[in-house]
Amino acid sequence: MPSGDVLVLIDDSGRVVEWGRPAEELFGWSAEEAVGRSVTTLMGEAAADGERQRQRFSETASVLVKPVLRGTSVMWQVLSARNTVSGRDMAILKTMFAHSPVVLHVLDTQLRVVRMSTAADALSDSPVLGKHFTEACELEDPEEEAAVAQRVLENGVPVVNRLVRRVKAPGRPTCRIHSFSCFRLEDSHDRVLGLVTSAVDVTERENAQNRLALLDTVRTRVGHRLNVGIVCQELVQAVVPAFAGIADVEMIEDVIRGNEPPPVPVRRDVPLRRMAFQGRISGHPAEVVGPLPAGTPFSDVLSDLRPRLVSIEEDSSWLAADPARAEVIRRSGSHSLIVAPLALRGHALGVASFYRHEQQDPFQEEDVAVASAVCAHAALCIENARQFMREWIIAQTVQRRLLPQPPATCAAVELSPLHLPAAEGGGAWFDAIALPGARTALVVGDVAGQGITAAITMGLLRTAVHTLAVLDLQPDELLARLSDTAGRLAASYAELPMDPLDRQPLTAGCVIAIYDPVELTCTIARAGLPEPVAVLPDGTSAGLSVPPGPPLAGTGNAPFPATTVSLGEGSTLAMATAALADEVLAPSGPLRPLLDGAGTKPLPDLCDDIARALPDRNRTGETLMLLARTKALPHDRVLTLSLPAGPEAAPVARAAARRQLAAWGVGEETAFTTELIVSELVGNAVRYGAPPLQLRLIFDRMLTSEVSDTATSAPQVKHARTIDETGRGLFIIASLADQWGTRYQAQGKTVWAEQATGVSTERGSDAGRPV
Repeated sequence: MPSGDVLVLIDDSGRVVEWGRPAEELFGWSAEEAVGRSVTTLMGEAAADGERQRQRFSETASVLVKPVLRGTSVMWQVLSARNTVSGRDMAILKTMFAHSPVVLHVLDTQLRVVRMSTAADALSDSPVLGKHFTEACELEDPEEEAAVAQRVLENGVPVVNRLVRRVKAPGRPTCRIHSFSCFRLEDSHDRVLGLVTSAVDVTERENAQNRLALLDTVRTRVGHRLNVGIVCQELVQAVVPAFAGIADVEMIEDVIRGNEPPPVPVRRDVPLRRMAFQGRISGHPAEVVGPLPAGTPFSDVLSDLRPRLVSIEEDSSWLAADPARAEVIRRSGSHSLIVAPLALRGHALGVASFYRHEQQDPFQEEDVAVASAVCAHAALCIENARQFMREWIIAQTVQRRLLPQPPATCAAVELSPLHLPAAEGGGAWFDAIALPGARTALVVGDVAGQGITAAITMGLLRTAVHTLAVLDLQPDELLARLSDTAGRLAASYAELPMDPLDRQPLTAGCVIAIYDPVELTCTIARAGLPEPVAVLPDGTSAGLSVPPGPPLAGTGNAPFPATTVSLGEGSTLAMATAALADEVLAPSGPLRPLLDGAGTKPLPDLCDDIARALPDRNRTGETLMLLARTKALPHDRVLTLSLPAGPEAAPVARAAARRQLAAWGVGEETAFTTELIVSELVGNAVRYGAPPLQLRLIFDRMLTSEVSDTATSAPQVKHARTIDETGRGLFIIASLADQWGTRYQAQGKTVWAEQATGVSTERGSDAGRPV
């Protein structure tokens, strides 16, 4: 007979409730004959049957009788136990249930407890036999655990080492964590009898693992951004809810501004500011700005940098010293607090507070060490951010002081810059420099790198550009000399004592465009920056084919080729750093349509559209673009006159200048001075230059007198002696004019002189027409 077969099920009155097939084979009675009869009567009849029953009984050496629950009644199940359980096996089972520290439960098919180990009995203060196992074990999520056990009962797939939590109880102030395993119990015919469950208390192991995981999370997530406020926010987000229900970080205000942190003990009047808060409470706490009240754990921590574990009670005396904080604590339902310092090398940066509230377990002494380790890492990250922020503030201040403030205004062009500084500060700049002849030099430059070094280098190069612009050089010549200056600057940097890991070669780019509102031309040269784009008044745009030059301070002697293009009135010139090359300036750039449709759109609005459309992803370098819309100088502000090559050129030029100055309404003194300057310029051109000669007067913000010839010789100021009859022309010009100089073209040169007019040059004025 197979072992483990169910023979009989007997109720508490001794009557047969079920009569299995094995019992029919053993005793010879059918289920209809046996069910309902007393088991005592049946056994008496079986004993009286004699030899036939003894032969049948010999097939069953022993039986196993065990209690089972049916509804609310306890019944007795009789099973054949022949060769099923040996004496040794029974001893093992008895010992396991009596002495093993593992919690063991035997459940029926209704998940009710029918047997349990001594360890399981010790966990409960009340009888648990017959109770549902989730009630007997006091599980935190009974519905979920019941569903898990039901699945095991249905599919037979065991659940091993599942972590479950037991709820708190009067004698158990903290939630306990158990490793729970569940196996299906079957008989020899694979009939499901119930479940066997085991549970091991792993609370300490899990708490230790959670602490290690928290430290790993903090090291991974805190300190990626060099910003004090962001680091504080990363800290509270990393610890809530894994370590605390509420976290609060308050920083000393000087540290936030990038200043040095104060030594310990911190003075009582040092103000702090709440930088980060994380947690769910009714009403967000107000921003704290001011010193911490004395006599609280928070002020005490800043006096000795020792973390504190505090139990929050209604009558805690320190709550009265800080009523605002006490109200927040009361609303949050907090019952346990750890206050830890944010400090580095004996200097205090701030204080971090960790609260547990509501159903959370109170902090233990082991948690204080965890909080201290978390704050130590956060303090190092905050110090790095503070030092970077100090350098960033200096770099930003230097850059703001070196850029045009406010944006330059020029009569020949309308300007609108788009400048989005890099987070760390950089070396991008722009300029609009007024040149003789109503011309304007437009400059966009970019120094590679970040921080103070890039900002200072940018300032030096910008100063060099202004200095070279005074020489009235063409863009290609100006870039060549600027590159020489940058090379000498790079060589001087190499000689300075610097961090060997931070040595980077000086790399810079620049694009210069000189616009002439009289000729309506623009001469452009570039070094290491993308080619500009011109947008015509009708909205069509095209990249200007300006040959690329090498970066500034580059090796070799490659030239900086210049290109001259025609730009009609109302055209828009766009020049930018490399950060915008692919997005805005490139023909296939995603933002190029914004330029194509510019036309007559106001330039500030166009800059705003581009700034809003730029993607938020981090870009290398600074974002800088200069938009310049060209204007034409009215024809009535210019006098152009061809001159004869002989001595008669001077009186002709003086007469023409006299008439034009009178038409422009120039004062007599200025007109007389201008006639003298024109006479000397023409006289020098006749004597030292080469025909053809040309006189040009330009009446704009300055009154400019220009005389051009085809000779390439450079004029020089001579200091004539008293008896000399010549050699005083340029000396007179230098004495009378505000400034003067020489500009070289492909064919010859132009000598010019500028004077202040004192007359309004607005387009609505009554300036005369050229004669």
